[in-house]
Amino acid sequence: MNVRTMATNGLIAAVYIAVTALIQPFGFTNIQFRVSELLNHLVVFRQTYAIGIVLGVFFANLFFSPIVAYDLVFGVGQSVLAFLITIVSMRYIKNVWARMAVNTLSFTVTMGLIALELKLALGFPFWLTWLTTAIGEFVVMALGAPIMYAVGRRLAPELFNSAHQGR
Repeated sequence: MNVRTMATNGLIAAVYIAVTALIQPFGFTNIQFRVSELLNHLVVFRQTYAIGIVLGVFFANLFFSPIVAYDLVFGVGQSVLAFLITIVSMRYIKNVWARMAVNTLSFTVTMGLIALELKLALGFPFWLTWLTTAIGEFVVMALGAPIMYAVGRRLAPELFNSAHQGR
C-alpha cells in the first residue's frame, strides 16, 4: 500500500470517528442512525477505502460504545462482511448507482449481526432489533448515497463514463 492510500485511509477513519462522536447517542443500541455509515459508499469508488472505514468503525466502537468488546467483534465483523459482499458484486456491476444500491442492501441485511450482538449483550429481542437497526442503516445509506455520489465524481471520475453508467 502506498503512502497516499495509507494517508487517505487515515483521513477516512478520522472522519468516521469524528462523525460518530458527534452523533454518539444515535449510533449505538437498538435504534441506530449512525450518520458516519454513509462513508461506506466510498468502497464503490475505491475498494481500498474499506480499510479506512473498518479502522474508523473499530476505533469509534473502542472509544464510544457502551458494549466495547461486543462491538469490536460484531460491529467490525458486520462491516467487513458487508464490504466483502459489495466488493465481490462490483466485479459484475459497473453502474455506480447499482453498486451503491447493492452496498446499501449489503449493509442493511448484515445488520442481523448487530441484532445478534445486542441480543447477546443486552438481551434485546433479535427480530425487532434487526428490523430497527436495519431501518436505521438503510435510511442513512439511502439518504447518503446522493452525497457520496457527488463525492465519488471527484474521487473516481473514470467510473462515470458511459461504460460504467450503463448508457
